[in-house]
Amino acid sequence: MLVGAARDPASGLLYLNTTFTANDPQLAVTIDRQKAEAMGVPMSQITAAMGTFMGSSYVNDFNFNNRSYRVYVQADQQFRRNAADLRQYYVRSNAGQMVPLDNLVELSETAGPQVISHYNMFRSAEIDGSPAEGLSSGQGLQNMERLFNKYKLPGMMFSWTGLALEEQESAGKTILIFGLGLLVVYLTLSAQYESFFLPFIILLAVPMAVLGALALVSARGISDDVYVQIGLVMLIGLSAKNSILIVEFAEQQLHHGRSIVDAAIVAAELRLRPILMTSFAFILGVLPLYFATGAGALGRRSVGTTIVGGMLLSTVLNLFFIPVLYVILSRLLGRGDAAATDESDAPETMEAV
Repeated sequence: MLVGAARDPASGLLYLNTTFTANDPQLAVTIDRQKAEAMGVPMSQITAAMGTFMGSSYVNDFNFNNRSYRVYVQADQQFRRNAADLRQYYVRSNAGQMVPLDNLVELSETAGPQVISHYNMFRSAEIDGSPAEGLSSGQGLQNMERLFNKYKLPGMMFSWTGLALEEQESAGKTILIFGLGLLVVYLTLSAQYESFFLPFIILLAVPMAVLGALALVSARGISDDVYVQIGLVMLIGLSAKNSILIVEFAEQQLHHGRSIVDAAIVAAELRLRPILMTSFAFILGVLPLYFATGAGALGRRSVGTTIVGGMLLSTVLNLFFIPVLYVILSRLLGRGDAAATDESDAPETMEAV
């Protein structure tokens, strides 16, 4: 019922199919247990006889002319072509008498599944599908779950497997992954600069990159899928790169005796061309992803759009905001003037010695 319902375009699903079939023609063999017990024929004898004659049973191996051969017992081909041949077989009773199998079993035509699959020890039927054009995989999973709850039979339940299961388990962890990425970058920069202040200024560029990325993704009508989230994590390092250049040179100018404002201005001027050159070179390199076509184009467009939007906005705004934030936070913490004074006094002290 779910497969038939999803043919409606309004369902948001395409190419729904399943390998499960319940109408394969079959022959059912019904054993008359009461008659078999009355005639002294064990059930194991009946099932073993049918399995041996219609199928085969392994006996042993023997060697002949330096070769090993396996021995199987089964009815000759002409006596197992049709299901009706089952009536020609005999089984041995507990009294040693041969009883016709036709007296103990009954054949009937029926229909049923060709293969009965199990998942978590329950009988299962696998259903595969894809989201409709313009919908994300998450929306496709929601639509499939909605259709299942609408058309399911009493006692039925569902469980995700494969890539769908992986996506369900990773859902809602975007903030956690993004936060861990920021934490790793912050701790790395803190160890490099031996300061908890400078990395904070550098990471202030990340919100600008995220804003630009989400704005361009929304403008192109791309959903917030896993590819966009990968691009956002990449932007943590890419956007922080430009801030590192400005803050690093501002610190150098500050320790050479310049004031906080002069140090920020000189750093922004000195690193303007390298920042623009490296940023736009990287953006141009990502443009093939932005304009991707062909198989898998949607995933490449998501990554390319996220990176291009984030790098464009962060490159332009960081040149203005990072120096300003550097000045504001430096003055709030009361640093800069003391560093400049210590640096200017150091040469005179050494000369006096």
